[in-house]
Amino acid sequence: MISKIKDLSNVSTVIVGPGGEDQRVDNFLLRHCKGVPRTHIYRILRTGEVRVNSKRVDATYRLSEGDRLRIPPLRMAEESRAARPRARPVDLPAVFEDDAVLVLDKPSGMAVHGGSGISFGVIESMRAARPGLRFLELVHRLDRETSGLLMLAKKRSALTRLHADLREGKVRKRYLALVKGQFGGAQRRVELPLRKYLTQAGERRVSVDQEGREARSVFRREQAFRDFSLVSADLLTGRTHQIRVHLAHLGFPIAGDDKYGDFDLNRELAKRGLRRMFLHAAELRFAHPATGDTLVLHAPLPPELDAFLSGLEKRDD
Repeated sequence: MISKIKDLSNVSTVIVGPGGEDQRVDNFLLRHCKGVPRTHIYRILRTGEVRVNSKRVDATYRLSEGDRLRIPPLRMAEESRAARPRARPVDLPAVFEDDAVLVLDKPSGMAVHGGSGISFGVIESMRAARPGLRFLELVHRLDRETSGLLMLAKKRSALTRLHADLREGKVRKRYLALVKGQFGGAQRRVELPLRKYLTQAGERRVSVDQEGREARSVFRREQAFRDFSLVSADLLTGRTHQIRVHLAHLGFPIAGDDKYGDFDLNRELAKRGLRRMFLHAAELRFAHPATGDTLVLHAPLPPELDAFLSGLEKRDD
């Protein structure tokens, strides 16, 4: 597989090699078209200027070995002509690591990758901290303000296997969220399709829409407080902002959520010490891509969330 696409000023054709199979086409282009703004990559995908085997594809299309990828002339970012800042090496704490998989406990406030005004994120920082690794890729993503378990692959074969398991619903991810109000009932299964859209300001948002993609979540009440509920969320699908939008649509916005939450409440919570979204990836269950052994990993609540929870008045009923 090519290391990067060198001539960006002309139409180019790339044949996907054995190292590029099962990658999403947007991730392939972002990784190999160095210096091209993310917004430009997604625009040429949206407008159909990128073709795979002479057909239009969307950003989620997964490449196969032998695919013929047509790439139009690309515009370089102005800042790419100057020396770009290098990622600062940050070796985040590993919850699990072997020669195929690395699972981190990501802190809140750190993006998983660079882009949208962010020079670098977890993946760039980890690559800088581990220069001896020949391969390191994100298996899935977490929102910038979400903390907790994040999977990375140290081998292409591991990435391919884990991506397949994610698509087939074999990877189970459990989150903890503090929501406004009394979450009635011990458990709720939610099946509400989600659609992505852009606001007038160009910001990405998600809404419940019958024309959207299937999205399934299971919520359980873990603790009841006077004005809040601590709920766990098991994702049966992995859509963007799925937990946040499902809960907000049900009338239980996540505390501290600056996109779908209760903004007046968030300002009050900030005065009380909660200055981030209360959403944490607490548990991960998956089959090891090499051995097939079932791994169940946990990440405790970060100290700031645990401390805020301890200060809430519990309900006994």
